[in-house]
Amino acid sequence: MSESATERTPLYALHVELGARIAPFAGYDMPIQYSSGILAEHLHTRSLAGLFDVSHMGQARLEGGSHAEVAEALERFCPADIKSLAPGRQRYTQFLNAEGGVIDDLMVSRGPAADGELNLVVNASRKAIDFTLLESDLPASVRLIRLEHMALLALQGPAAVAVLHRLAPEGGLAAMPFMAARPVRFGEIAAFISRSGYTGEDGFEISLPADQAEGFARRLLAEPEVAPIGLGARDSLRLEAGLCLYGHELDESIDPIEAGLSWSIQKRRRSEGGFPGAARIQKALAEGPARRRVGLRPDGRAPAREGAEIVDAAGAPIGRVTSGGFGPSVGAPIAMGYVDRANAAPGARLSLIVRAKPLAARVAPLPFHPHAYRRD
Repeated sequence: MSESATERTPLYALHVELGARIAPFAGYDMPIQYSSGILAEHLHTRSLAGLFDVSHMGQARLEGGSHAEVAEALERFCPADIKSLAPGRQRYTQFLNAEGGVIDDLMVSRGPAADGELNLVVNASRKAIDFTLLESDLPASVRLIRLEHMALLALQGPAAVAVLHRLAPEGGLAAMPFMAARPVRFGEIAAFISRSGYTGEDGFEISLPADQAEGFARRLLAEPEVAPIGLGARDSLRLEAGLCLYGHELDESIDPIEAGLSWSIQKRRRSEGGFPGAARIQKALAEGPARRRVGLRPDGRAPAREGAEIVDAAGAPIGRVTSGGFGPSVGAPIAMGYVDRANAAPGARLSLIVRAKPLAARVAPLPFHPHAYRRD
């Protein structure tokens, strides 16, 4: 631990060498931006390939006798249908509390040959809570292994697949569809890779041993399309893509339906229930939630930041902004927030209170920038 009580990822020294501005984030000293700045990093990722250090995220593996056994154990905590997760595929879900609020959101992947294993990636700020929760109620036949010796890199952007293909030409990476996951070798490095990310672009997340992460990152940065990208651009990219960030669009008072995540709850779980907060979730699915997460487009050029109050045409409070800023690819300010159901339709006029003054805005469809995922 450093004097500031923060930890460092295996790429910390490389970030410093590359001139990153470092700041605390989720208990880690993380790169916020490099010398080119957030705007340039954002646009580089949209046009070529950006390399993100996401090693602060929590990685773990659930192990048991069979897939059905491990999946059933995980379904105690989340509303996704994990039993139907096919080999070589990944699925997004949430850990829920007893009231249906989101404890954390996470990715679950099943390797193509792993019958009794599931890989988990959870948020950095919640990983201690998540892992303690899992260990508190797993059956004796299933165990959680924290993968603290692993780093996690994300290569995002339209050139990401070409770059990785050069490093693993026999790996078949170009044929992987969105949300596929499997082991890949990059020479001497054995990695686990998924075709996913947090930018709305095509890309990959690469889990590999921490002691090999810096060397691999340098190999990627040596490719002409690749530039290092900090957390500032990661946030503007995910905001344009309309993706939730825990602690902003998600917390323990918000359920997945009002967050617009009903697509992540498959048919069997909707009907059977059997997960924390199922009654609230099923009621919201049947009747619609009282509030909804929406996109917001302020008029003019002034952005609205997190916490800004949202009011209707009569000036009555109807919600708050959860994330906001300037969208470099959109060329305008954008935001997300929660509003009551009556004001959630695209095109609805409302105002955002910025510096004690109402800023005219409208509800806008999400995402703000089209997704570019590689579909089947």
